[in-house]
Amino acid sequence: MATANLLALDTATENCSVALDYQGERLHIEEYAPRDHTKKVLPFVQQILSQAGIGLSQLDAIVFGRGPGSFTGVRIGVSTAQGLAFGADLPMIGGSTLQAMSQAVARLHGAERCLAAIDARMNEVYLSEYALVDGLMTLQGEEQVIPPEALSASDVAACAVGTGWQTYAELLQQRYPNAMLVENPLYPSAQDMLDYGQWAYAKGKHCPASEAQPVYLRDKVTWKKLPGRE
Repeated sequence: MATANLLALDTATENCSVALDYQGERLHIEEYAPRDHTKKVLPFVQQILSQAGIGLSQLDAIVFGRGPGSFTGVRIGVSTAQGLAFGADLPMIGGSTLQAMSQAVARLHGAERCLAAIDARMNEVYLSEYALVDGLMTLQGEEQVIPPEALSASDVAACAVGTGWQTYAELLQQRYPNAMLVENPLYPSAQDMLDYGQWAYAKGKHCPASEAQPVYLRDKVTWKKLPGRE
């Protein structure tokens, strides 16, 4: 089956990354740039398209890191991807940062189960469990934002990755005693959103640029804290 030609980008965490899947060949660029996403992401896009010798019009869709992650980082990624998609009249596919980290664990370590956690600040983590199904890391349960000490104990045996495991290692390991901590990946990367992007495109799970939405996970919590919004 022919693969779609996809551009992926993610700025939801401290990592700024762009990846391309064109005619089955993959390229990627990434850099740790916690405060320079707005300066880096478009030049990375231009660089990777130039390296492949193509333009946006030769793509089928744009994959973007929809979150969870930092509010600012997620907004930068979504708005950048929307601008590119509007300009080239391309559909968009939102990829989870937690799923991308789990997909990287499968790629790098051959793992079939992953507990991905990103430090969400405010003494909370973004966390979810994924299991490998037909080559794609698939969500088990829900993505959540939660204080580590509020997590229910689980005996699941899985690779554990992400900044959440660094910041709250002791608390998380108490909840997941059978988790095996691996150092890479520490952050999500656009290259690991391509597998999901291919699956989603084949299933028709894409949307017009005007309908692309970020996923903050903290929306409802923030809403409840507003005066008169309980």
